Amino acid sequence: MSMSSAPSASEQITQRSKSNLAFALLTLPPHRRRDMITFYAFCRIIDDIADEPGIEPDQRQRDLDTWRNGLLHGFTNPDEVQREVAALIPRHQIDPALFAEIIDGMQSDLTQTRYQTYPELLAYCYKVASVVGLISIRIFGCENPASRDYAINLGYALQLTNIIRDVGEDALNGRIYLPQEDLQSFQVTEAEILNGKPGPQLTKMMQHQSQRAIDFYQLACQNPPTDDRHRLIAARMMGRTYREVLEKVRAQKFSVFGPRIGLSKLRKLTILATYTLRGLLKIG
Repeated sequence: MSMSSAPSASEQITQRSKSNLAFALLTLPPHRRRDMITFYAFCRIIDDIADEPGIEPDQRQRDLDTWRNGLLHGFTNPDEVQREVAALIPRHQIDPALFAEIIDGMQSDLTQTRYQTYPELLAYCYKVASVVGLISIRIFGCENPASRDYAINLGYALQLTNIIRDVGEDALNGRIYLPQEDLQSFQVTEAEILNGKPGPQLTKMMQHQSQRAIDFYQLACQNPPTDDRHRLIAARMMGRTYREVLEKVRAQKFSVFGPRIGLSKLRKLTILATYTLRGLLKIG
């Protein structure tokens, strides 16, 4: 009787994450799923280096530099995940500078806890989300240039949704991603956010932010790359999932200072089944 092989380090990281993306990856063909699991593990590791408590700042910097230099110039003594991530670059013809952009975006969380303007926030969203999409479409095997615009716009939408949903959680860590110019425009104080005691103006500002996310969801779907639709099944499932999360946040009148708002496991499984079937049948 053959024994199944133990999960790789990347697979273990993905299994522990219980992320919406882990659900979406189930829609992919096995070889592309394996490579996306490796890429997800990279993103998770970089995010943990930047965010996990108990790591000295100098160590965080050294670890991020090791990843950046290794992916740009080659690792000296790579571990299992580093070898797997580095192998994605030639296999899918990915520009290694894209990996460096993700690292730069997540590294900014070490020092930057405020964003003055909306364009400044979008620049952050591009690095930590849209660039993730640009690498993903290479792994998905997308061929239509329009898939690039889809990835960028969907990345903005997903990250803005995360920011809106996680306002309370981020505040506990002293971070406010909502643009300072919007706080001033809507007459919202930082104290309301940091103390978890929102006033009526905060709800109005959150409605404004959520409309920005909705605009990006609509942009992503405005001119879909028809011939890549089946290749984008995982991305489209992510878009559907997070759009529903955003609608749930809006329906609950932006109660983002309590338990994290999300979809039930049953709802996620229903979305997974729908998009898996679409992928198998290669339909819209």
